[in-house]
Amino acid sequence: MVTAKIEQSGDGRITVSGELGFPTVTELRNVSSHLFVDSCGDLEIDLSAVTRSDSAGLALLLEWMRMAMAQKRELRFHNLPEQMLAIARASELQAVLPLVNDSP
Repeated sequence: MVTAKIEQSGDGRITVSGELGFPTVTELRNVSSHLFVDSCGDLEIDLSAVTRSDSAGLALLLEWMRMAMAQKRELRFHNLPEQMLAIARASELQAVLPLVNDSP
């Protein structure tokens, strides 16, 4: 069974873990919508615990960007996994995504 999880930590950062793919992104999008409404300030999404992703995972990031823009909020993605970064490069979306790499 393919699983993914989204959690908001005490410091306001949102952590995504598991697999971001066609079987999981719709549920994650539904679960995440309240996090965009309930949190204040900038949105920081940590993707370091994502184990696998496909183009649906990248589409989810673009949807989160749209949701943040609708609320006039800044959004940053931290630690995009290499697999997602490769898809973003191939799609020429790397420059559009607000990426932060926290790895040393």
